[in-house]
Amino acid sequence: MPGTFARNFSIEATRPSAAEIAALAGILPRATRVYFSAVPTIEPAELIAAAASLRKARLEPVVHIAARRTRTAADLAHLLASLHEQADVRRLLIVGGDVDTAGPFPDALSVIQKGRLREHGIEEIGVGVYPEGHPRIPPARLAASLDEKIAAARAQGLGVHLVSQFSFSGERIVEWLRRLRAAGINLPVRVGMAGPTSVPALLRYAKRCGVNASLRGLASGVATSLIGHVGPDRILGALAAAEGLGDIAAHYFSFGGTLETARYACEAAAGRHGASRAMAQSN
Repeated sequence: MPGTFARNFSIEATRPSAAEIAALAGILPRATRVYFSAVPTIEPAELIAAAASLRKARLEPVVHIAARRTRTAADLAHLLASLHEQADVRRLLIVGGDVDTAGPFPDALSVIQKGRLREHGIEEIGVGVYPEGHPRIPPARLAASLDEKIAAARAQGLGVHLVSQFSFSGERIVEWLRRLRAAGINLPVRVGMAGPTSVPALLRYAKRCGVNASLRGLASGVATSLIGHVGPDRILGALAAAEGLGDIAAHYFSFGGTLETARYACEAAAGRHGASRAMAQSN
């Protein structure tokens, strides 16, 4: 939906402080989804408090659950109950968690199947997808796993949306979305892209996350000569120009800072970036 995908955006925040959450309330539209990353060092109490603060700020907290970092089923049940009671959390993004050891939940699928999510007020889950593939999982296994997660979520009565890993290539994202739709997967997709940040930081995060194909293009292209922060204008433009992509929305990773990403997203939604202006003129 070229006319709406930049407006119906979400952002991903890593450990936002109370001051940042208060500032977000003055920047973001009411009910904007803020995905709260499951960094390894965060304690449940901090996670719950941040989700509650986001809810009080009239934003929609979406909490990451990292399956392999969940020590016991009781820990997961307690976390979900607390998130529901204190922050009215209704949506989760369930990921595997890139660690070698695992407790009772070896992957995201096991959380969906055994986590009793509906009992704790969860109505919808996000599932991670990878336009450039996964550095450790073969493509065929990724595709089968996605089908299994969708089927398991539906069997539990959960809504499902997809959240993609970021990419630096709008063309690759468009090609991947078309393959996804051709495979009969018509779920809403929140298209991951890096918010405004410096090129060195983009390179660092891309290497860490295994975004190799478009990373090579970024490293060899004119972007490396830019000074200051760069944003995903070209990706917004590529998505705006494409047709037949289904229900998509922008999802910003806040590598350059949560508040700067939020401001950029609002500017893009209002059509005040070059790519967004072109998008608005095309409708």
